[in-house]
This record gives sequence, structure tokens and C-alpha cells, in this order.
Amino acid sequence: MIDFNIVDVELPFNCDEKFVSWITFVVLNEKKELGPISYVFTSDSYLLDINKQYLNHDYYTDIITFDYTDEGCVSGDLFISYERIIDHSSQFNVDIFEEFLRVCVHGVLHLLGYKDKRPEEEELMRKKESYYIQEYVSRETYSI
Repeated sequence: MIDFNIVDVELPFNCDEKFVSWITFVVLNEKKELGPISYVFTSDSYLLDINKQYLNHDYYTDIITFDYTDEGCVSGDLFISYERIIDHSSQFNVDIFEEFLRVCVHGVLHLLGYKDKRPEEEELMRKKESYYIQEYVSRETYSI
């Protein structure tokens, strides 16, 4: 139900069974049903084209989420710029893998109904991201 595509970039991380299990945990922990979720990892220019075409925004972003969630069944397409992940990890002085996890779970949280436009929404979103990143790390030997 979770699939991965890579366009215009080389991704140094494996989106393996552990990653799928983690995303599944996030959805189920939020008391929702897991439907089809597609991750598309791509370049800044590819995502900029999508941003212009579908959202009429002419700027780079790290993720665009197309939400197809219906009646509690979480589903959507998550387009993620790996170049933004690299840039943000440097800008915010965090490990690239941690930023990768943050953006991946951020999109799922949007599919789960979380928003981040108002300060209180953004604060809750950041807390949820941190909580679920810690859940991933605690399941792994990889440490951030």
C-alpha cells in the first residue's frame, strides 16, 4: 500500500520494510486505516513544476501533498524534493536522515488531517514529527 518512486535524484536511503512499517505505525497510531500512499522523491526543478502547475506557486518547497483520504482511509501522493532535504539539513544543522524522516512523516501527518498554517498548528505538527521520528529511531540501530 506504500510505494516509492525516484525521479531526477539519487536517494542514499532505502525505503525498506522498516520504513513501511514505521509509516504504517504512524497511521494506525492515529486511529486511521492505511490506504495507498505513494512517495515520489525528486529534484527541486521537478517539484517546482508541480508547484506551478497544480498550486500556482512559483517557489521551491520540500513537499507537496495530494490528499485522497476518504472516510478515515489515509491515502495520497507525497512529492518530496531531496535537494530541499539536503539544503534544510544544512540550514537547520540536522542530520540529513533526520530531515528525510521529518519530511516523510510531515506529509503523512497532513494526510491524517494535521495542518501547519497557524502557530499553534505548526507547534503540534512539530511535536508529532519529533515523536514519530523518535519512534523510528527507537526501532532502529541507526542513531541520529
